[in-house]
Amino acid sequence: MRVALGQINPFVGDFAGNAEKICTLVEKARREGCDLAVFPEMSIIGYPPRDLLEKGGFVDESIRHWERVREASRGIGVIFGTVSYNEESGKPYHNSAVFFEDGKLLTISHKMLLPSYDVFDEERYFEPGKAPAWVDFRGKRIGLTVCEDIWNVANYLPRPLYHCDPVSELQKASVDILVNISASPYHAGKASWVGPLLKRHAVGSGAHLVYVNQVGGNDELIFQGHSMVWDPSGNLVASGLDFQEDLIIYDTETRKGGLHAESGRDAASEVIGALTLGLRDYAHKCSFAKAVVGLSGGVDSALTVCIAALALGAENVLGVGMPGPYNAPESLADARELAGRLGIKFVVVPISDMFETALEAMKPLFGDLAPDFTEENLQARLRGMILMAISNKFGRILLSTGNKSEIAVGYCTLYGDMNGGLSVLGDVPKKMVYELAHRLNERHGWIPERILTRAPSAELRPNQTDQDTLPPYEILDAILSAFVEERLPANEIIARGYDPETVKWVIRRIECNEYKRWQAPPILKVTSKAFGIGRRNPIAHACK
Repeated sequence: MRVALGQINPFVGDFAGNAEKICTLVEKARREGCDLAVFPEMSIIGYPPRDLLEKGGFVDESIRHWERVREASRGIGVIFGTVSYNEESGKPYHNSAVFFEDGKLLTISHKMLLPSYDVFDEERYFEPGKAPAWVDFRGKRIGLTVCEDIWNVANYLPRPLYHCDPVSELQKASVDILVNISASPYHAGKASWVGPLLKRHAVGSGAHLVYVNQVGGNDELIFQGHSMVWDPSGNLVASGLDFQEDLIIYDTETRKGGLHAESGRDAASEVIGALTLGLRDYAHKCSFAKAVVGLSGGVDSALTVCIAALALGAENVLGVGMPGPYNAPESLADARELAGRLGIKFVVVPISDMFETALEAMKPLFGDLAPDFTEENLQARLRGMILMAISNKFGRILLSTGNKSEIAVGYCTLYGDMNGGLSVLGDVPKKMVYELAHRLNERHGWIPERILTRAPSAELRPNQTDQDTLPPYEILDAILSAFVEERLPANEIIARGYDPETVKWVIRRIECNEYKRWQAPPILKVTSKAFGIGRRNPIAHACK
């Protein structure tokens, strides 16, 4: 049997556009002599639709577009993801896989395992299926699963979450092909982590494991694609591109297929690809064609503007230098050189006069009080005001440049450097920022060397450096990863050899700055635990 894996980038709520993508690839698969074309989870609707499912008429309209796919299935089988109604008691909908052949409905299979951890909230909307579906199709028995249905395996979930295992039930049915349609969000290294899971199921069930994953960016979430087929002997026999739409064809008889995924891709290049896709899709799906970035002469803004140029094209990116009273001359010089190397437009809007005017206006209220972080934040807020004015006037999305390390401990200014429509690096720790910047420089040579070697500084007071306030970034990032991503308590982090007072300081700063992060722009997720929808801590709570 020749199977086509349609790795598409759906747009949430664009039923006609998503159906057209499906039908275009179905026709291509038919011309390639395929028997079956398979598409991702919720590919008609786009994942995740969230509370759009509660919008009147939303699901009904999506179901009307099944007809377009049904007509396209003449002479071929088509499996795609969608939402269907639950006709019994419980939640109103099912997360479903629909199987058409030759204009007829063969079966509908409902997702059995509904995740409600990290970024997932499927129990809010869906009723779980009662049993996995399988169907005999052109001499093969095909079992249908949806995303999480294959994840109920030791060491792959935070803990055993479910009381049933759809894959085991399909093994009892002696399926020949185990299909999994998925919309599995990206984090660094995930594809290499998913591969062994798929291999395990293929060998254990003696079936060809066909995994079709969504690609693209939807809000904070990025989807890698990297669809895969594993044969019953545990060989990877087909794979899809990373961060691009793709059509992969696999023949179950010859056990040969397209191996499109780039081999030997390093971790930094993978994250750059993810951020580029996430930014491009967020901007375009929110109807922005152009971006503006404040260029401080530091590594964070340099990396952000490079990714913006990759995502949107250099001609669509504007860099803004905003020197103030405490900026070193080389900061503006480096920002200007960076812009020249990238080929982006660069403008300078000084803030010193604005800052003096603001201080004079506040003098009757501040009186003789000594300067402190208030005056530092005022400079950051003036820069944020300028950038938002440019964003408003010229219809450019403002990209926030803060990294995860800073956002974690509140080393950022509300309504200042936190302004923006999207946080590109908000899930990228400082150490990784340097890794990505060096990798880009190896390829393109865009970033002036001095940006990569100067001590990081907010330049909001004389001779300021980040390390005046923060622990060394290699220590901060390690504690941050242990506390946020691994969810370890202080005593276990201290047991790894870190200074107890430093650990307690970092944790307290993380917990007490929740209010800032709630007001941050959406953050592109590239680690296993990002600030945002996957980390739902209360703002008001005891900080220890």
